[in-house]
Amino acid sequence: MVKIRLRRVGAKHRPIYRVVIADSHSARDGAFIETIGHYNPLTSPSSIDINEEKALKWLNCGAQPTDTVRSLLHKLGILDKFEQQIDNKATKRS
Repeated sequence: MVKIRLRRVGAKHRPIYRVVIADSHSARDGAFIETIGHYNPLTSPSSIDINEEKALKWLNCGAQPTDTVRSLLHKLGILDKFEQQIDNKATKRS
């Protein structure tokens, strides 16, 4: 299964995360398919930068976000747009 998850980078006690598309069996900092953004929890407020177009593409392809990434996508409104697309497809079929 393909997952949208965080990949830790940065120094000791100074984490910065990349939002990546990776196989669910690969290690946290192991091989990944594509980088779609980054997340810095140390800034106030936390800085989140995710490419909306790439995130929607991978969600439509069936990639499953982890719980943390799901909350980040929800904060940015990307998850809401994805759910609207799903609803629109369902109403067109009916």
